[in-house]
Order: sequence, then structure tokens, then C-alpha cells
Amino acid sequence: MVMQPVLEIFSADDFALWPIGEHESYGHLVLNGELTPAEVGTAVMRIAACNDFEPEQEYGPCPTDPLGSFLHGLLTMPDLFAAGGFRVTDNATGTVFVDPGCCNGLETWRDWLEVLDGTGYSSFGHDPSSVAERVGDGVRLTFDAHGTDGSPVIELPTDQVRRLVTVAEQDVRDFLGLVGTWAERQLPAHAAAVTAALARALDLASTS
Repeated sequence: MVMQPVLEIFSADDFALWPIGEHESYGHLVLNGELTPAEVGTAVMRIAACNDFEPEQEYGPCPTDPLGSFLHGLLTMPDLFAAGGFRVTDNATGTVFVDPGCCNGLETWRDWLEVLDGTGYSSFGHDPSSVAERVGDGVRLTFDAHGTDGSPVIELPTDQVRRLVTVAEQDVRDFLGLVGTWAERQLPAHAAAVTAALARALDLASTS
């Protein structure tokens, strides 16, 4: 069983603000500390693009230069979105849970802690409508709770899910560490601000 933080990506052949990797649209990039600089560039591009719209006037006018304009939403909006989530794969059966759906992002990864230590329930977007819930001493992962023909289900001990979440969280932190180094090389004038924004987008800003 594997849990991985993944970012939904799209093809951006015309992107020229910094080097990025080649990826097909609507695929997923696994975030961890082993990404190449081009893959880090792809991830930063995608998260910035998720927030690439002109904020309310109170956050200041949008810069006119291409780089400043593209980064403006990422650097100024208080609530950021990163299309993706924690994907769980049962390698024995090939069942994939939380293949990130609509209205769900990596910024909500702490919902897994709500399943473990809070209400015992969380949903992860729709199409499919993936749900995780505490059942006794375990956690039940339902691939599509609103499916009409039944849905694949994974049942795991709570301790195993906690270990999986811990590893996935560390992967996110390791990725953020790469972002700091990458930004110093590719975006020296914006390095600190971009790194801080990515930390907020991944809900790591207020944690050690």
C-alpha cells in the first residue's frame, strides 16, 4: 500500500518563464524530494497557474511584466489552491483511492488527520466521490461513495493509515525543500516569496 502526494498537471508547451518538464495533460506528478529541477519547475508552474487570476484590488494592482503577472495571484492571495491530493494505491489489486477529484486540493491534506483524530470522516472531492471514514479500529476508503454499481473499497488498520499519512506529509516537506533551492536559482528576485507561498499552498506555512 502506497500513499503519495500528487499534483494534477497539464501540458504547457508555450510556457517560457522558466524550464519545465514535459507532461501530458490531466496526468499527475508525484511530489517528493527526488524531483528533477525541471519537474520542480513544472510543479511550481502548475500551482501558480491554479491561482493565476487577478486578486481583489485590496491585494494591489497586477504587475505588467509577464513573470510578475503570472506570480501575482500566488504571491498575494490569502487562500491558495493546489490541484491534487494524497493518492492511495493498493499495489496488490491495482485499486487507486483519492485519484484527486474536482474541488479538492493538496492544501486540504490535513483532512486525513480529521479522519484519524477528529470526526472520523472526510470526503475528497467528486468525480469520483472518494470518502475515508473510521470504522472500529480501522479506516475504510471508498473509491466512489456515490457510485451506483458498487465501488472498490480498501480497509486498513488505523495505525497503517497514520504511517502512510506521515510518509506522504514528509514527501510534501521534502518537495518544499527542493522548491527553496530551485527558486533561488530560477527566480532569485522572488525566491523567498515563492517558497513561502508554496508553503501556504501546501498547508505547511505554520508548521516546522
